Amino acid sequence: MDYPETLSYLYEQLPMFQRIGAAAYKADLSNTIQLNKILGNPELAFPSVHIAGTNGKGSVAHITASVLQESGYKTGLYTSPHLRDFRERIRINGKKISKGFITAFVKQHKPLFAPVKPSFFELTFSMAMSYFNENKIDIAVVETGMGGRLDSTNTVRSILSVITNISFDHTMFLGNTLEKIAAEKAGIIKPGIPVVIGETSEITREVFGQAASKAGSPMVFADRMYVVEMKKTGRTGMPVFDIRKNGITLLSDIRCPLGGIYQQKNLATACQTIEILDKNGWKIPAIKIAAGIEKVTKNTGFKGRWQVIGRKPLIICDTAHNEAGLRFVLSQLPEIPHRRLHMVTGFVSDKDIDRLLNLLPCSATFYFCKPDVPRGLDQNTLQQLARTKGLHGLACPSVTKALEEAKKNASADDLIFIGGSTFVVAEVV
Repeated sequence: MDYPETLSYLYEQLPMFQRIGAAAYKADLSNTIQLNKILGNPELAFPSVHIAGTNGKGSVAHITASVLQESGYKTGLYTSPHLRDFRERIRINGKKISKGFITAFVKQHKPLFAPVKPSFFELTFSMAMSYFNENKIDIAVVETGMGGRLDSTNTVRSILSVITNISFDHTMFLGNTLEKIAAEKAGIIKPGIPVVIGETSEITREVFGQAASKAGSPMVFADRMYVVEMKKTGRTGMPVFDIRKNGITLLSDIRCPLGGIYQQKNLATACQTIEILDKNGWKIPAIKIAAGIEKVTKNTGFKGRWQVIGRKPLIICDTAHNEAGLRFVLSQLPEIPHRRLHMVTGFVSDKDIDRLLNLLPCSATFYFCKPDVPRGLDQNTLQQLARTKGLHGLACPSVTKALEEAKKNASADDLIFIGGSTFVVAEVV
């Protein structure tokens, strides 16, 4: 198989949650364990920072990887989903996995994998671990796909577990209460391995405390240790931060290119993560932390987080796709000077659409669209549901057409926001 044929095999012949949803989800680790064994357990050949959470885990993973890279470590980074290119999921020092490795890996191991019948995510994870092992990385930063306890990534040799936060998402798989969701995320806590919890919550604190106590793992809440203060933003919403601990400013005037005021929480979690790594023998000077934060998009290729893709009119996209994430993003839009707000909006059909629509501003002009995946919610259905919430706008046959219509109707001092689903953003970045 050549590279396009290999991608076709990965996308079309393997069950892929991002495209087909629940049918691709496997609630156990047996396939991953078999794949790892076939490959000689490459996931155990290097230490990993393992990151779970409902929101922010991608940002924390990329910031942590960027800081480790700036500190001189050969750093593997495994994340999901990708936006435009499958190879975004697997990087070493920011460089995407080679097409040649992907093609050779699938060609060599396909006959051995066939009896296992892996999902897309299971096979991709095993591929990443083999790639990291073959390239002799120093350390990996590994983001869970969904949950934690039964996620393929939970087979890594973790030296630090990080849980960014807990809110409602994927409730059909993880549970319909925050306590149940927290218990699934807490499944990444390993015996004796330190744990960072990004956000303190009275509802989930006991769940994490019990899991850490049972495992004999020291636990720290990042938001109790670090204060990240946003000093100012420009018209695009790109912020400047000061980072403090115990009343002492550790880093000042840090410009985070990821943007978004919600990065305050992610920066605190990343700083606590880096502090623990430093205390455990990974030499990470403050100057490298600052450089890693400010160069995170350059070092890792991270996209889609409060990303500015146009200026006149100002066009911003963000991959926030659940209630908690959208609340933070939407709260920032009024802070940006603009005359009228246009929103290019689409969702996948297995989300709680009613809950998400309740968050959107009635004053905006909407361009409803269907992301180009089988799970995408039909734009006409979305338009009808939105009308019941007092939201009005055009139903457009594609994300691209929706953005074209928004640009056509917007003046230079208007604001266009694109979001609702990762897959909507993926089509415009």
